[in-house]
Amino acid sequence: MPKQRIRIFVTGKVQGVFFRQALKVMAKKNGVSGWVKNLKDGRVEAVLEGDEEKVGRLVEWSHGGPANARVQDVEIRNEKFTGEFSKFDVLY
Repeated sequence: MPKQRIRIFVTGKVQGVFFRQALKVMAKKNGVSGWVKNLKDGRVEAVLEGDEEKVGRLVEWSHGGPANARVQDVEIRNEKFTGEFSKFDVLY
């Protein structure tokens, strides 16, 4: 399966609703590595690396997020796969 690296920026009510922690659980479940963090402007940013299909699942999930999130937009940027991550981290 082809490998992929995606950077996403999620806009809406996505901070204070366990978005980062839920994304980490989804990433672990799907074998995707990378990181997620809150931005000062209220968005969430994440870098996702792994099998194209599995990264796609996380991007799709991000359009809804966890139960209390209210996602307004997901900006998706394709980047060159590097394989630099061995796990998925929540950054602070």
